Amino acid sequence: MSEVAGHPADRGGAAVPVRRLTVLYDPKCPLCTRVHDWLVRQRQLVPLELLPVATAETRARFPGLDHEATLREITVIGDSGQLYTGHAAWVVCLWALADYRPMAHRFTSPAGAPLARAAVLAAARYRARTRDPDESPEGLGGCTVASG
Repeated sequence: MSEVAGHPADRGGAAVPVRRLTVLYDPKCPLCTRVHDWLVRQRQLVPLELLPVATAETRARFPGLDHEATLREITVIGDSGQLYTGHAAWVVCLWALADYRPMAHRFTSPAGAPLARAAVLAAARYRARTRDPDESPEGLGGCTVASG
């Protein structure tokens, strides 16, 4: 986890509770849109705001963020500027949901972390198979597979 440059982080970093999360998603990716639709239907303990990646609004709100990287892997930003990517982003989304918080805690344990990483890798493979081959990996709709 790191902080997003250009985003206010004046509440003390990790010692401050997360009160809101912004989830960046690719609206042209079939998996991203399914996850988006699922997330908005869930009861949220921590409010989730879902924003499309690489838009003018997203770039303006998070000027220090690597917006090209957000096209390659899930990115979640906490209200104090915390930055979650990859499996940590998936886990923090689950943590924000009433019915999935216990599962998120299990995914942060030594036994659960490899399962969370495996799930993210499986999702990346699915994204790679469902991505429109005519879309540029660098452009909106790229949603390419992150290595690792």
